[in-house]
Amino acid sequence: MARYEIPPDPRDPNEKRPRRMRRDSQDPIPWKYLGMGLVVTVVGIVIALAIVRALLARPPLNVSPVEPTIIVLTAPPSPIPSPTRNITTPTPIPTFTPVPTPDTAVAPEEVTVGYYAVVANTDGVGVSVRGGPSTSNTLITVADEGSIMLVLDGPESANTFLWWQVRLEDGTEGWVAGQFLEPAAKP
Repeated sequence: MARYEIPPDPRDPNEKRPRRMRRDSQDPIPWKYLGMGLVVTVVGIVIALAIVRALLARPPLNVSPVEPTIIVLTAPPSPIPSPTRNITTPTPIPTFTPVPTPDTAVAPEEVTVGYYAVVANTDGVGVSVRGGPSTSNTLITVADEGSIMLVLDGPESANTFLWWQVRLEDGTEGWVAGQFLEPAAKP
C-alpha cells in the first residue's frame, strides 16, 4: 500500500527541494555532451577532407580514342509503278466575263439606265419625283430644273408617260416622267 508523505512547505527557504521542483537555478550545462559533439564533428570533417584529397590525387583514367561509326542512310527501294488508267479530261468551267462599266463621262444619245440625266423642259418649275411609275403614286420631292440624277431603271409606260427610276444627288430614289429628262455626262 502507498505511504502518505507530507509535502514540503514552499514558504520555507532553508528546505532543500528536488532539482525538478526548484525555480531559483537553471539546469547545469552538459559539457560532456558538447565536448563529444565537437570531437565527432572535427573527426568527420578530417575524414571528408582526406577522401576528397585522395580522389583528387588519382591520375586520370587512360581512354583510348574511339573511331567514329559512319552510318550511311539509304532510301528504301521505290515500288514498281503500276500502269495508270486513262482518265478523261474534264470540261473547263466557264468563267464569268465582267460587263464593262459604262463610260459616264460622255452623255449618251438618249436617256439610258446606268447613265446620268438632267431635269429639263420644265420652264423652271422642276419635275415631280414619285414613289412609283404613275401620276397617282405618292409625291416624294420636286427636283429643280438642271438637277443631275443617276438613271437606275426604266422605262415603264403609265399615264401616257415613259417613267424612269432615278437617284438624286442627295440619295433620294423615285420615278420621273421621261419627257422632262435629257441625257447628261457624269457630274
